[in-house]
Amino acid sequence: MKPTRLLLIWLAMLLAIGIVLGALRALDIAVPSSLLAINWGLLLALLALAIIDAIRLKRLPSPRAQRQMPGSLALGRWGEVRLDIEHDFAQPLNVHIFDHVPHGLDFEQLPLSAELQPGQQSQIGYRLRPLKRGHFTFEHCEIRLPSPMGLWSGKRLLNVVDNTRVYPDFARLYGGQLLAVDNWLSQLGVRQRQRRGLGLEFHQLREFREGDSLRQIDWKATARQRTPIAREYQDERDQQIIFMLDCGRRMRSQDDELSHFDHALNACLLLSYVALRQGDAVGLSTFASHQPRFLAPVKGTGQLNVLLNSVYDLDSTQRTADYQAAANQLLAKQKRRALVILVTNLRDEDDEDLLTAVKRLSAQHRVLVASLRENVLDEIRQRPVQTLDEGLAYCGAVNYLNASAQRHEQLSAHGVAVLQARPGELGAELVTRYLSWKKAAAF
Repeated sequence: MKPTRLLLIWLAMLLAIGIVLGALRALDIAVPSSLLAINWGLLLALLALAIIDAIRLKRLPSPRAQRQMPGSLALGRWGEVRLDIEHDFAQPLNVHIFDHVPHGLDFEQLPLSAELQPGQQSQIGYRLRPLKRGHFTFEHCEIRLPSPMGLWSGKRLLNVVDNTRVYPDFARLYGGQLLAVDNWLSQLGVRQRQRRGLGLEFHQLREFREGDSLRQIDWKATARQRTPIAREYQDERDQQIIFMLDCGRRMRSQDDELSHFDHALNACLLLSYVALRQGDAVGLSTFASHQPRFLAPVKGTGQLNVLLNSVYDLDSTQRTADYQAAANQLLAKQKRRALVILVTNLRDEDDEDLLTAVKRLSAQHRVLVASLRENVLDEIRQRPVQTLDEGLAYCGAVNYLNASAQRHEQLSAHGVAVLQARPGELGAELVTRYLSWKKAAAF
């Protein structure tokens, strides 16, 4: 409970008058005793009223509140939260409301002011934007009530418990269903290449057409029908993709609101969406996390929901990535051949450890190493150099990028497929490589 501005103004006025009257008497200026008595009487009356008003405020029942909010939110996207408030007072009530938002969620339009009408439910709202993924619990809603005479303001903490989950930015994934797949992929910057050769899965027999290869002719069917008959193939639809996601300390780098880990997670979900639409199975294996997770590859659009529920609360750690241990974990659980996409951030000290792990994986699976590149390196390289510090930063960035390119060339020389991309471009680059390999039946 705290005094309102009205009470403070009255107290300040009466005290100021009392000080002035006291000063006049101290200067031997005649002041009627009745003025002093009236001033002290008003002051005592104000204090008595304040005490009575405080007691009445204590006895007032608290309003009732309910919170309406989505059970799931998308990382970085604004959502709406509504508060339904009602009270049992006979008169309208002006209140100030502040919802206790958990740490990790940004908000706008709080605190709120509202006039509650008797016998009616008032609805107010504010905006919410998640800054991190995970599970969040709302526990309290704070309401400040005015006293009947307006001399005090009392805080009431209402227990209004609600829970919500913050997922990766899946709105972009589901929004793609509203468009044709080719147009949607094109908008994301995905480049589909022409198919080379034939798929491995037979589809049907049909009449030979201009442009068909002679290798497609089915000679037995041609002899029976006495007209050229060609075999039609389609891309294999029963392939498996497993993401090996690095959750270690190198993925904690941050160029914008999202960390490299969040960008990597979004890229994995984007490719999962595309691969599941293509009829392939998708799974996940994490390493350098507090509790390594493994999700076996499964086909069907429902697998995307399983992936979202499996990774929405996943976060990066301070641990160092152990590629060989991660490879052992995957080989022990995944026996069937699959496309393994290792998403990480490579450094110089990784060469020997990473190469050993990838060679072990490549003996059974098709492996792609996807490495993130910091945006700040390209910004420094493109920025004009005008001072000594800027020159040193430029040389450092160029040396780092050259060393990174050399490291990737060494991996490629050992037959390791490497993809390097900026965090925000990783999703489109992964989908491009996936479609290119799928069209060429390369895995």
